[in-house]
Amino acid sequence: MQQHSRTTTPEIMECLNRIFIAEMAGILRYLHYSFMVMGHHRIPIQGWFRGQADESKTHAIEAGEKITSYGGHPPLVSNSVDESNVHSIGRMLEESLAFEKDGLALYTKLAKLSEAAGDMALEEFARGKVLEEQDHIDEVHKMMRDPNKG
Repeated sequence: MQQHSRTTTPEIMECLNRIFIAEMAGILRYLHYSFMVMGHHRIPIQGWFRGQADESKTHAIEAGEKITSYGGHPPLVSNSVDESNVHSIGRMLEESLAFEKDGLALYTKLAKLSEAAGDMALEEFARGKVLEEQDHIDEVHKMMRDPNKG
């Protein structure tokens, strides 16, 4: 039986690899944050960070499946996660916001590349992730907002 793999552009493969690497780092980042949350808001915020780690895992799996469907090999590396050693909730949220914005940029690039290549399925995948990343950015902005300032 002949194996079939889809073809794509080198730029799309590079973008998918960068997404995979970033999402793998997201697992580590968010798990670390979940361990470091202290104080009376620990339980809900810890849960939110663990949920973000789970979502990064799901996104990494999806990106890895896309890479292999095109005949590629998901890299066995992740981006490094800068450790500021400042574990205030505010600082961790600021770092999360930067991470989510980087993810949004990667998925936006993938959407544009796949649209230009005429790969509608990959474009739809990327656009769905753009929506998810934007929702995360909006949520982090809300979490960072001072509740006493409306």
